[in-house]
Amino acid sequence: MPVNRNALIRYKTIDNCLRRRNRRWTLDELIEACSDALYEYEGIVKGISRRTVQMDIQMMRSDKLGYNAPIEVYENKYYRYSDPEYSITNSPLMEDDLKLMGDTVEVLRQFGGFSAFSGMEDVLGRLEDYVSSIRHNRKPVILLETNDSLKGLKFIDPLYKAILSRKPVTIVYKSFKARDIQRFIFSPFFLKEYRNRWFVYGWRNGADMIYNLALDRIHDIGEASGEVYRENTMIDQDEFFDNLIGVTKNVSDKVHNVRFWANSEQVPYIETKPLHKSQFVVQRNEDGSAIFQMEVILNYELEKELLGFGEGIKVLAPRDLAHKMSMRLRKAAENYG
Repeated sequence: MPVNRNALIRYKTIDNCLRRRNRRWTLDELIEACSDALYEYEGIVKGISRRTVQMDIQMMRSDKLGYNAPIEVYENKYYRYSDPEYSITNSPLMEDDLKLMGDTVEVLRQFGGFSAFSGMEDVLGRLEDYVSSIRHNRKPVILLETNDSLKGLKFIDPLYKAILSRKPVTIVYKSFKARDIQRFIFSPFFLKEYRNRWFVYGWRNGADMIYNLALDRIHDIGEASGEVYRENTMIDQDEFFDNLIGVTKNVSDKVHNVRFWANSEQVPYIETKPLHKSQFVVQRNEDGSAIFQMEVILNYELEKELLGFGEGIKVLAPRDLAHKMSMRLRKAAENYG
């Protein structure tokens, strides 16, 4: 059955509330949360009636939308999910939803010849395969790289909303190197995915540098009431990532001409999948080997990329990077006696 956008906003808001087990939710608090969400997303000032939210809860409990949400009332006052792992976002798609998604794919394919939609073939192919696999009860034939054990994906939505609304958040964080968990105010300005991990960039209160935080190291995110959002006045995200492999970069980092030799076995792989868009061939040799060059920031991710080719490549410049690679490979060899 069709559901209007306002109702979907209310369902999602109720779902978000009931998933937060650290707080007890009365009907009045759910009404207030739905009213705030409609004001934020739709600019609707008029409040929501008790009956509307009560009907929403009944709808979520029912099978009409396929939710069958296990919403229970305890202590004759508070609402929660009896299953703490439940969320309406985990519910299976209904046939009407699948048909709508299929129709959407067909419409989007009509725009394939327009330059503004270039690069969408991959996305459309994966979406089409996903819809088809569910409708015909078959395994997908397009296999995506996934990380089922990856943590922190639940923080993408609150961070995304904070970025759009330009609101700071309170973050509870523990980096790989830190001994203790830290709590601080953070003004996020964009999210980035790299190698199936997600990162958020922004200002951390009390610091004058850009931080990038791994979402899988975040323990919790909350509101930062009374705090002022600090605007991004330092970097342009397109320029920031232009000479970068990975996610690690300081604003003061310089771009270097990285030159490396690759043997005949590695050349086809490196040419087919360049390490960076600036990569080009400097010299081709009679034995099939070649020398490549690219303009990038020197960081940990670059070293990992180069080390992944093992004995198949040799860094020629800059000298500092070549020395660092040599030392790391020697230490690696020592692990094998």
